[in-house]
Amino acid sequence: MRSTPSTSPPPPSSSSSVYSSTCRYKFNYMVSKLMVSVIIPLLFLSLLVVQVSSSCNQIDQDSLLAFSGNISTSSPYPPLNWSASSDCCYWEGITCDGDSRVTHLLLPYRGLTGFISPSITSLAALSHLNLSHNRLSGNLQNKFFSLLNHLLVLDLSYNHLSGELPPFVADNSSSTGTGVIQELDLSSNSFNGTLPSSLLQHLAAAAGGGSLVSFNVSNNSFTGQIPTSLFCINDHNSSSIRFLDYSSNNFDGPIQPGLGACSKLERFRAGFNFLSGPIPSDIFNVVSLTEISLPLNKLTGTIGDGIVSLTNLTVLELYSNHFTGPIPQDIGKLSKLERLLLHVNNLTGTLPPSLMNCVNLVVLNLRVNVLEGNLSSFNFSGLQRLATLDLGNNKFTGVLPPTLYACKSLAAVRLASNQLEGQISPEILGLKSLSFLSISTNNLRNVTGALRILTGLKKLSTLMLSKNFFNERIPNDKNILDPDGFQNLQVLGLGGCNFTGIIPGWLANLKKLEALDLSFNQISGSIPPWLGTLPQLFYMDLSVNLLTGIFPTKLTGLPALTSQQANDKVERAYLELPVFAAANNVSLLQYNQLSNLPPAIYLGTNRLSGSIPIEIGQLKVLHTLDLKKNNFSGNIPVQISNLTNLEKLDLSGNQLSGEIPDSLRRLHFLSYFSVAYNNLQGQIPTGGQFDTFSSSSFEGNPQLCGSVIQRSCPSQQSTDSTAASSSSNRKVLIGLITAFCFGFAALVTVLALWILSKRRINPGGVSDKIELESISTCSNNGVHPEVDKETSLVMRSEGKQDQLFDPILRGKGYEGEMLQVLDVACMCVSHNPFKRPSIREVVEWLRNVGSGNQHRNKD
Repeated sequence: MRSTPSTSPPPPSSSSSVYSSTCRYKFNYMVSKLMVSVIIPLLFLSLLVVQVSSSCNQIDQDSLLAFSGNISTSSPYPPLNWSASSDCCYWEGITCDGDSRVTHLLLPYRGLTGFISPSITSLAALSHLNLSHNRLSGNLQNKFFSLLNHLLVLDLSYNHLSGELPPFVADNSSSTGTGVIQELDLSSNSFNGTLPSSLLQHLAAAAGGGSLVSFNVSNNSFTGQIPTSLFCINDHNSSSIRFLDYSSNNFDGPIQPGLGACSKLERFRAGFNFLSGPIPSDIFNVVSLTEISLPLNKLTGTIGDGIVSLTNLTVLELYSNHFTGPIPQDIGKLSKLERLLLHVNNLTGTLPPSLMNCVNLVVLNLRVNVLEGNLSSFNFSGLQRLATLDLGNNKFTGVLPPTLYACKSLAAVRLASNQLEGQISPEILGLKSLSFLSISTNNLRNVTGALRILTGLKKLSTLMLSKNFFNERIPNDKNILDPDGFQNLQVLGLGGCNFTGIIPGWLANLKKLEALDLSFNQISGSIPPWLGTLPQLFYMDLSVNLLTGIFPTKLTGLPALTSQQANDKVERAYLELPVFAAANNVSLLQYNQLSNLPPAIYLGTNRLSGSIPIEIGQLKVLHTLDLKKNNFSGNIPVQISNLTNLEKLDLSGNQLSGEIPDSLRRLHFLSYFSVAYNNLQGQIPTGGQFDTFSSSSFEGNPQLCGSVIQRSCPSQQSTDSTAASSSSNRKVLIGLITAFCFGFAALVTVLALWILSKRRINPGGVSDKIELESISTCSNNGVHPEVDKETSLVMRSEGKQDQLFDPILRGKGYEGEMLQVLDVACMCVSHNPFKRPSIREVVEWLRNVGSGNQHRNKD
């Protein structure tokens, strides 16, 4: 049988195996060589290209380093991580494009101080610059606005930049002349002057070209007319501008026509200026407007009926102007309106019934106008979003409108200073969110019922009921209040009601009460000591009543008035509407924040007697203390000088005796002071704030004397002779010190020459060089202050100055001058001869003794 041959290959011979291995080796070697010689260099080159392409442009880096050299950061802000050794494209706030050019410089809220370097204009590719909310100061350099040739966004708002704006500098190499700037914000700085015409022309071109959408220069000190038509009227008959803000400057003159051409304008603000004339009617053609804000100007005329065509309006602020006439009858067409602020004008007529169609209203303020009509006939029930309503200071009649209680979102209501009558209805308890209620100066009645009902408003923090409930008795029943009633009450006004009775005991339960007004009533009895235990009370007005008794010592322990730390812990809420302090003491000022209400105690025009307690010096937070027109007797407590925050002190019309404490001169904030019509005697203090008070502050005290009332004191003549003697003694003392210093200096000179003659000169003596430099510094610039101060203070602390002072001068008011002379003497006898002054310096200092102009700091 023949076997079938095998198909598998024969085993390789040894020679072919060697050949195959050699080929593989040569191939691997060639591949390796190729990788080393070609591929690896290519990889290295590609990495190098990536590295080069990602590195910052050198011109940009140098510009940024120059910029950073003029700014710094302050605590708690960390310093910038900008370093010349690192790629600027990776620095904080920096973004680069594909060509490694800097396009974004964004450093808002970084606590930067310093000024903006001119080098920033070298960033030729910069498109976004935001340095807002820092502390940068100084002027913008002349070519700064050349950046507008390529910037899209420029925001320098909320800094301390000042001066006039530089002109715009055009880039002639630019291919486009219209400008690319989209947003320009210079608000909240200290810029002044007029807006440069070249800048405005460039911005107008940008608006006409379709790029500029926002221009904000608010909160500066710019002058001139506001440029409105410039941004709106152009060759393209269109404008891209959407936001214009000129508010809080010094712009004046009329608002020029032309805004009507800004068809895309959404928000227009120019309030808090000096603008005059009427609102140009063409503005009513800009149907895209959502906000018109022109408050606090001098605008006149009527609010044109054309305004109702602006159906997209959500904010209309025209308050504090001189507008007259009625509110447009079709105001209800502005159904998107959320804020309608027309207060403090001269508007007349009634509330338009269509106003109820403004169902999105959140704030409605018509205070201080001449509006009239029966308020209870107006239907408020549709205004479900209304949170703040202020109709105060008008001529509305009727009762509190029942439909108002359907507005469940109401948090603040002021109907004060109208002609409303009737009683407070229990339906008011439906206003669960109400925290502010002012219905003062009306003809309401039944205060007991009102307090019983209002105690159910758990969120109530401000309650002003003054000048109502005339001649009623103020309820004193502690059970009148719900145990949880008025627990959030911070401000309570019950002044000017002519109430009888005593200070009600239920006030002791109001632990959050901060301001209490019971002035202009006929409340009798004594001041209850528990008033001094109310933990947050810092403003109390009990003036113009029939209170008797003493000033309770416990009142001097009011926590919020004795400790600044305790006062700082008092909750000072922001009031939804301002509180008007209309009593005799704060001159019709208004306060939107309780923190702005000055800490005060008003007890004037009562029948209080006894002495003013010395513990009154504990009320260190107090700004106003008014005790006038009472029967206080005794001395003025010296401890009042501890009230270092005191701004007003009125002790007039009492029976105080003794002298005016000289220590009151330490009250450096005291701007009003009166002790008129008492029984005071002696010399009126001089110096400090006492040099600013007129004679009326001291009249009615026959035994007072002093230059301010042109009445010489009995000892004036002897004082004059003493002064002459003092002057003579002073000259003698100056002469003795001068002679002593001169003799001592001569002795030191002789000794120094003798020592130097015995000393071997050392060419390399570094210590000698330092000593000689210090000698030079000492003789040219003065004596080191620490050495001199230490020397004189040792003598003073040991009481040794009395051994030097002339007995004739003691107690004569020359202690300050004598201490100054003592300081000079101490320097003359310093243990270090090189610290002693020259004769010329001694003479100069002694010549200025008493003038307060001595400059003995020689360091």
